[in-house]
Amino acid sequence: MQQYAAVIVDISHESVDRPFSYKIPEELTGEVKIGSCVKVPFGKGNKLINGYVVELTDHVSLPDEKLKQIDSLVIKQDAVEGKMIALAAWMKKQYGSTMIHALKTVLPAKKTYQQKEKKTIELLLTQEDAESFLTECIRKHQCAKERLLRELIKETVLDYRLVTQKLHVASSTITSLVKAGVVTVKSENYFRNPIIAGKVQEKDKQLNEEQQVIIDTFSRDYENGIRKTYLIHGVTGSGKTEVYIRMIQKVIEKGRQAIVLIPEIALSYQTVMRFYHHFGQRVSILNSSLSEGEKFDQCERAKRGEIDVIIGPRSALFTPFPNLGLIVIDEEHENTYKSENVPKYHARETGLALAAMHGASVVLGSATPSVESYFRAKNGEFKLFKLTKRAVASQLPHVYTVDLRKELKEGNRLIFSRKLQELIADRLAKNEQTMLFLNRRGYAGFLSCRACGHVMKCPHCDVSLSEHKNGKLICHYCGYESRRPDVCPVCGSKYLLSFRAGTEQIEEQLKKLFPAARVLRMDGDTTKKKDSYEKILSSFSNKEADILVGTQMIVKGHDFPDVTLVGIIAADLSLAANDYRAGERTFQLLTQAAGRAGRGNRQGEVVIQTYQPKHYSITYAAKQDYEGFYEEEMTYRELSSYPPACHILAVMVSGKDEEATRKRAQDLTENLGGLHVIGPAPAGISRINDYYRFVFYIKEKDKEILFRARDDMEQEEAEREKKEITVQFDFDPMTSY
Repeated sequence: MQQYAAVIVDISHESVDRPFSYKIPEELTGEVKIGSCVKVPFGKGNKLINGYVVELTDHVSLPDEKLKQIDSLVIKQDAVEGKMIALAAWMKKQYGSTMIHALKTVLPAKKTYQQKEKKTIELLLTQEDAESFLTECIRKHQCAKERLLRELIKETVLDYRLVTQKLHVASSTITSLVKAGVVTVKSENYFRNPIIAGKVQEKDKQLNEEQQVIIDTFSRDYENGIRKTYLIHGVTGSGKTEVYIRMIQKVIEKGRQAIVLIPEIALSYQTVMRFYHHFGQRVSILNSSLSEGEKFDQCERAKRGEIDVIIGPRSALFTPFPNLGLIVIDEEHENTYKSENVPKYHARETGLALAAMHGASVVLGSATPSVESYFRAKNGEFKLFKLTKRAVASQLPHVYTVDLRKELKEGNRLIFSRKLQELIADRLAKNEQTMLFLNRRGYAGFLSCRACGHVMKCPHCDVSLSEHKNGKLICHYCGYESRRPDVCPVCGSKYLLSFRAGTEQIEEQLKKLFPAARVLRMDGDTTKKKDSYEKILSSFSNKEADILVGTQMIVKGHDFPDVTLVGIIAADLSLAANDYRAGERTFQLLTQAAGRAGRGNRQGEVVIQTYQPKHYSITYAAKQDYEGFYEEEMTYRELSSYPPACHILAVMVSGKDEEATRKRAQDLTENLGGLHVIGPAPAGISRINDYYRFVFYIKEKDKEILFRARDDMEQEEAEREKKEITVQFDFDPMTSY
């Protein structure tokens, strides 16, 4: 049977538009694979050019006589680029997107960036002749030449910019010395390194018994050619980073490279410095704060073997290392690892696919692993390790859970409970630091009772109902609607409110209660400028403030030994998110926040303020009991058919005509006979830029069935003449729509 290949002939982002179909000659059948570099005839003159295979098929829409044939397989191809194209093809199949979107995600743009040039001035004379020339300069009062000669006699080679800017020697003076044969000017191109740091000085830390077991097992597997995915479940402060460093050392010894993914830019500086102090200039970073030219330079340095370790958020996964040996995903539970743009890939799943292509290992680490990863570890798909002790023999913090309903009944209407006020005053008196975390994630739009804590929920989906301006409460999974009640259906109270406190209000109340306290605020408003994260964190680290107030960005991985108190202002706000992962997210945030306290040699204390003190997410977080939480959460997921017990495909239908868009969504669901479909319903934000949005969800244990359903819908959309309505897909979404 004749086989065909879809070939991308130009993968520069500016001009690529679509793949072209070619016949595969019989002698190359089985040799041509996705990602292969091939020579193909192109254009009217049939000029032979390189292209990359992005898809293999046994049927095409064009007749055979109109198709050209692949000429040959390019053996000396760019292996890295081939693997990235194979990865893009995997992403297209897994997440549903065009091949072009997938390629643009994994491949750097082929733009031309002006390379940086480094110029040096080198002395050509012998020591004796140079000193003789210096004497002559002094006699003639040639001061600039004298300054330069004195330095060159000491160093022999000087940086050109240093000479012109610091020694104040004009370029004309340097040119005259070149003509006289005294010096020569050399220039070479170089790639920018975004890391500016001091001397490498950190020594390996002493590992405890649990850490050593992980390193020994990993090293033994690596030596024996065994490549696995390892999940490290370590309590906060248990020394996971030190374990990563030792694993990376092992991989580098074998001549291979490592990618370290971190969830947010806010973590970069502290994390990068830990790695820099071990690996020096062989470490670099990739994140959105770099210029396009700097990003390009890091990719080129990686290709050329000038760096061994790259650190960054999910996009750093596509660093073109020629011999990738290890992918580390720290804080693997974070939802920032899921892309919000098409293709809506998850860095964990994509990392596993990339590692398989390179024959590399994967390490996932978290104090609060995602339920999906822990499920796979329990089933033997991942190798599970546990770190149960803090690395610096410090104890886990003591946790107080404060019932805000009781505080309200007893007349305290402030944001801070009396227990938290008492402990803040104590820390200020002792010159110790406090972190106050406002759990804002998922807070918007839900309705709860201030008296008893009851949240209005959908009776069909067990997620909170969203309050709309028209007085309706709506579920954005199934479309269930109800009228906003006047009183709480549980206790009859009229205190039905949405929480409105923000970090600014918390800062204001702190200043009224503790006028002498030095307060820093870290949220979306205070971190808009470049380097603002680092400035706030370093100020707090240097004890220039007593209290740091912030949203979830302050609870991720930061290590401040003088913080002995953490206050969680509204622990259950995230429980009210209209999202089946609300319990998991709440547990993770509270556990991570509590883990910031007592990381030095003094035990920390944590105050969790909540309207739902008996909710399992809060009780297990207070005890730092992940196993207990996991068992209860999995029971809920299995009963409700949510991941990982089941897979979900979210389908977003959007268009300018509300009724036509609604009907299109309805038509699509009616063609999915036999599948478990929820919806369609208006999306959480039902209109953006005058585009109406409707969403429905398909639940199925076998993900291949969901892939086939998605492919059928994609095919149906491709054949539609009118394109006013768009359909997008999200496999196992991290948030509700």
